[in-house]
Amino acid sequence: MKVDSLYNPYPSQRMTTYSKNGMVATSQPLAAEAGRDILKQGGNAVDAAIATAACLTVVEPTSNGIGGDAFAIVWMKDKLYGINGSGPSPKSISIDAVKDLGYEEIPTYGFVPVTVPGVPATWAALSDRFGKLSLREVLQPAIEYARNGFAITPVLGRYWKRAYDIFSERLTSEEYVYWFETFAKNGAPQIGNVWKSEDHAHTLEEIGDTNAKSFYHGALAEEIVAFSKKYNGFLTAEDLASFQVEWVDPVAVHYRGYDVWEIPPNGQGIAALMALNIAKGFDFTEKETVDTYHKQIEAMKLAFADGFKHITEEKSMHVATEDLLNEAYADARRKLIGEKALQPEAEEPPRGGTVYLATADGDGNMVSFIQSNYMGFGSGLVVPGTGIALQNRGKNFSMDPNHVNKLAGGKKAFNTIIPGFLTRANEAVGPFGVMGGYMQPQGHLQVVMNTVDFGLNPQTALDAPRWQWMNDKTIMLEPGFPLHIAQALERKGHVVKYASDNGGFGRGQIIWRNPETGVLMGGTESRTDGSIAVF
Repeated sequence: MKVDSLYNPYPSQRMTTYSKNGMVATSQPLAAEAGRDILKQGGNAVDAAIATAACLTVVEPTSNGIGGDAFAIVWMKDKLYGINGSGPSPKSISIDAVKDLGYEEIPTYGFVPVTVPGVPATWAALSDRFGKLSLREVLQPAIEYARNGFAITPVLGRYWKRAYDIFSERLTSEEYVYWFETFAKNGAPQIGNVWKSEDHAHTLEEIGDTNAKSFYHGALAEEIVAFSKKYNGFLTAEDLASFQVEWVDPVAVHYRGYDVWEIPPNGQGIAALMALNIAKGFDFTEKETVDTYHKQIEAMKLAFADGFKHITEEKSMHVATEDLLNEAYADARRKLIGEKALQPEAEEPPRGGTVYLATADGDGNMVSFIQSNYMGFGSGLVVPGTGIALQNRGKNFSMDPNHVNKLAGGKKAFNTIIPGFLTRANEAVGPFGVMGGYMQPQGHLQVVMNTVDFGLNPQTALDAPRWQWMNDKTIMLEPGFPLHIAQALERKGHVVKYASDNGGFGRGQIIWRNPETGVLMGGTESRTDGSIAVF
């Protein structure tokens, strides 16, 4: 039977999912089931998160990979932990070195934007500290899918084809041939076709067997460094060997009885918190009004203006994180919001590719986890014989020597990927997140307000039509956003555009826990191949 899996002319409806013993929500059904199966084997929420994340590097390589970065917020035994698994730039790179190569800005592809991958070290650190099963055990589902193959799902197939078309046109030099050999040997795999990668399976086995040490000190590190050296990359053995993840204390703002938690900089999570800090000074009685949307958008624009100016790795920031989250500062920013759209001072946000997942077990432990190659498949580089697609996170650095986020050796760039977590009265409500480049803090603001201000269930909170601030006074609205509100926003000075599809509006997951019964309720993203697995 021949069908068009991307032709969906009729609205569909998904109900909130409930469970008691465990739940995994993510953008790929097979990955969600892999995490659920680990729970059933005796693993906890952290084991399930690692299994799901590893599986996503196989079944959704269009958005993440072994060569990317990761962040997580973990609720374990009634305490919150944060981990920053983003890698720094190579120590030998500099603005002058990049200019000597003929670039005035950091390119999107090739070795220049490649930073140290943090994903394997993040998996190992989480497993060592919290896991009940070994890292090798929780990577097994991903290994099996890589070795035996899986069927391409609709949204995955669309983005794979898009990447193939772009790469075929732009990535024509020798170092990119390994991407095509790995991910598009006979062109982009079609929806419903089976794809597999024995190289990917071997690499995951090596990571599992060595607790990720091979990636930074052993055989895999040697492969990465040899590839970098062959094509004059900046990444060296010392860069890999010296990398360690950072355990951090999540930061929060109090919002109408709840605490909303994010990872501190170099991530952009505080932009969501700054926007919420501004928004909480307003009274929102209805969701579908022009006043609600106008104030949300203006709060987000002001938060981005501050974020783009100040956020980089925390030790290099000129302004303290707590100052950006100060109530008095939020009050001052709120006073700038009037009846007309503001003109903020900020850079134009690009789009990104990321995966997000949420897990919960029957003991009340929960994980909010996100990992990414940054832009889709990342740099376009795949380490030969490994399946490791290298990220292009360094693209986020500024080439302006006076900018706080300026390129420097051994430095972490402004990072877009942000996991979120909600608590109330020191009890876990649950993990949430929305992936998608600079859509992420905007998605967090909208999801939190949908939940807290407007009382929407997790699935509806995700399904609600989204807006996205693009630049200046321009906002993008997804299909289904109410036309009469869009017209009213135009009258307030917003430059309104409608998107032809919803692919640029992020993909989110939510799990909330009832503290009295322990029952979990979750929502998953209708804008992708999202799924929730439970037992």
